[in-house]
Amino acid sequence: MFKQLYDWTIGLANSRRAPQALAAVSFAESSFFPVPPDVMLVPMTMARPERAWHYAAICTIASVLGGIAGYLIGALLYDTLGAWLIRLYGYGDKMDAFRTLYQQHGHWIILIKGFTPIPFKLITIASGLAGYDFLMFVLLSTITRGARFFLVAGVMNRFGGPIRHFIEANLTLVGIVTVVAIIGGFAAAKFFF
Repeated sequence: MFKQLYDWTIGLANSRRAPQALAAVSFAESSFFPVPPDVMLVPMTMARPERAWHYAAICTIASVLGGIAGYLIGALLYDTLGAWLIRLYGYGDKMDAFRTLYQQHGHWIILIKGFTPIPFKLITIASGLAGYDFLMFVLLSTITRGARFFLVAGVMNRFGGPIRHFIEANLTLVGIVTVVAIIGGFAAAKFFF
């Protein structure tokens, strides 16, 4: 299963539509989709390391735009779509406490959680719900998402060959660790959110 997914992702990385697919996943992950764009960014930069910075920029811009969509869901559509998404991910009962925490530490929440595997959509929706300053939200999202994606792209650009060899030699292990990291991100969000 992991081999097929890996081959598909590497194949996609070499296609003309790779940047559009990466942008779509990055946008969606910041507003409603559960899979982080790293699962595409890493193989794409392994396949084309010379495009690493370009891919990181695409991820950053699309993620911030998706974050704006998530913010608007929280600010304008929380009673319908926003609450449903938050409940879908199991955080419905924690939003009031989070809103209070956000009033005091919103900037740190955005910066820290935007850099981690904790689902960013939770932060974007909560930012809109809490009425966090929109321009500050966009600025902080750009900083934290850019730092994350450019760090991943930089590591892949510099060490992509050995990393690719390791991944291909240990594909099942890497696949399991990736799945555990995604699930762990949701679990960590439940614990810290």
